[in-house]
Amino acid sequence: MVKSKFILIAAMIVIAGIWAAVFFFPSEEKKVKKQFSLLSEWISKDPNESTLTMARKVKNIGTLFAERCELREPVYPLSGSYTREEITSIALRGRAHFFDLSLKFYDLNISFPEEGVARVTLTAKLTGKSTSGEQMDETRELECLLRKIDNQWLFSQLEVVEVLKK
Repeated sequence: MVKSKFILIAAMIVIAGIWAAVFFFPSEEKKVKKQFSLLSEWISKDPNESTLTMARKVKNIGTLFAERCELREPVYPLSGSYTREEITSIALRGRAHFFDLSLKFYDLNISFPEEGVARVTLTAKLTGKSTSGEQMDETRELECLLRKIDNQWLFSQLEVVEVLKK
């Protein structure tokens, strides 16, 4: 009886240790996915969002990007290299045109071609209602490059992939 209790307690300690290791020391892939989750959360806008919440979200968006980030967008005239501050400004102006906005990421395919670099191919869906009442529902395929800078994965390149290009 004492032996089975000891084995049960030891097994519970091992399980708790494994859970703690996974929870407190996530894999690099989970860290990259977290950046996309934060970007989705901070880009999205609720109809009842306060000015203070809006300001906090827009400020946080800039923290996800490297000092310079290259954007390649073949349809809209946004292609170029932008600083964090410029990205924050673009996000602020973009969110201002919407009453509500939602950004979701699907089918993340993450690879690590070299140390400190993550290449992510994914589908992004942007939906919302503009301040003029127009509905928006856009789906795009993206290729993103994140670099690990000061132990944090930061967006350094985003490219909208033309479907016919593949």
